[in-house]
Amino acid sequence: MLFSDRIQAGRQLARALDRYRGKDVVVLALPRGGVPVAREVALHLKAPIDLLLVRKIGVPMQPELAMGAVIDGDDPVVVRNDHVIRLAWISADEFEQACQKELAEIERRRARYVGKRATIEVAGRVAIIIDDGVATGATVRAAIGGLRRRNPSRIVVAVPVAPPETVVALQQEADEVICLEQPRFFEAIGFYYADFRQVSDDEVIRILAAPTGAGSSQPSP
Repeated sequence: MLFSDRIQAGRQLARALDRYRGKDVVVLALPRGGVPVAREVALHLKAPIDLLLVRKIGVPMQPELAMGAVIDGDDPVVVRNDHVIRLAWISADEFEQACQKELAEIERRRARYVGKRATIEVAGRVAIIIDDGVATGATVRAAIGGLRRRNPSRIVVAVPVAPPETVVALQQEADEVICLEQPRFFEAIGFYYADFRQVSDDEVIRILAAPTGAGSSQPSP
């Protein structure tokens, strides 16, 4: 095990991001697992925290295998993992149906986590995308694509663990990628945590409501 839990991983990640203390930063978590990690980073940087609502599009008979990802917005950004789509013999209709299902889940989460609260403005600021780990990178790639439309000055992807080939791929799309551990023979993300229990909706809501030292994690309406 590399990390005892997401909080410990977040504290290690925060130290690796120390040069961003005092900068105009927004910490953006991928729910739900990335939220406790992002909370520790936001506390260390004294930065506001918000969500990037992104969903992996899983292969129908093997939902943990990502054939793509989608991020919400007026014009949702969809990332396709064409290699997986070909190997799994997924038709265009099957992909679209799976994509719509995940968009519906994004809307559910938006209503549950965010409600009518305004999104934190990222234009001209350093946006740091946080998750508890990355496997194929499809979800983070969708997050980067959606975030670019909001015109941050810099996009940083920061995660505790990911395979080296995924880190290289993300470096082509983000301005910077920080990854603490890059196991050559990568297992599932949970393999690298002693405690990888599921993060609940209530925990996400509680974390978002708590102050981080940047006034409040909640933007003004």
